Amino acid sequence: MAQKRSFDEYRISDEFWERIRRLLPEYPVNPKGGRPRADLRNVVDGIFYCLRTGCQWKAIPPELCPGSTAHQYFQEWSELGVFEELWALALEEYDERQGLDWNWQSVDGAMTKAPLGGEDTGPNPTDRAKSGTKRSLQTEAAGIPISLAVSGANVHDKRLLEPTLRYREEFGQKVPPHTEEHLCLDKGYDYPDIRELVEDIYEYTAHIRARGEEARDLRRDAGRKARRWVVERTHGWLNRFRRILIRWEKKSENYFALLQFACAYFTFQRAGVFG
Repeated sequence: MAQKRSFDEYRISDEFWERIRRLLPEYPVNPKGGRPRADLRNVVDGIFYCLRTGCQWKAIPPELCPGSTAHQYFQEWSELGVFEELWALALEEYDERQGLDWNWQSVDGAMTKAPLGGEDTGPNPTDRAKSGTKRSLQTEAAGIPISLAVSGANVHDKRLLEPTLRYREEFGQKVPPHTEEHLCLDKGYDYPDIRELVEDIYEYTAHIRARGEEARDLRRDAGRKARRWVVERTHGWLNRFRRILIRWEKKSENYFALLQFACAYFTFQRAGVFG
């Protein structure tokens, strides 16, 4: 007899659930009775399963939660900004436990497949013009994600920089006063208007490598600490979530909410809240 498969590895920890629970809306009990409301922790388990495995909503194991129920709640919580609040809470807790390092920040873009197309998708120039999406990610010195922007895969990285920096300000993160903020960018951002944007408008100290400069500098000073690579590492970590690696959401706000959920999980994990 085949053994019943366990889905415990896809269930969120008690610590993670407690932080999510406090952000969820209150659902009053219907005094007239009727069908009982779904267990919200199981709903979150189902959403997390979809995020990790990249499966269709209807393929979520019923042992966790019906797929239609998980998708319904996900849509509602996305519209209410629950996943953004969760990410903000994760950053706040990380700052208390480890300390966010605002002195050195990095931004870089990453392209992924988007087979169904939809909002903020476009022909991927590196994948035979197949439909794809691009996410622009900003991290602090240790690689903790602090901002995001999403657009089509055919949008140049430099066009996504301003939305990324703007979202970080709108996100409400408070940088300690008198902090000298450095922003590290690769050669894809080496344009005069980008330097003006970074230094004059957002008041960073820009570190933008020209073509070939980074390789020459590393050969000349191998002991110097690299600053920009952390954002590439965080992109790679996010790609471990299959629903991030391949985008199936047609609505941009739904994909953005999944990114926020993944960033929150990563930040809580790095803060030592759970293993």
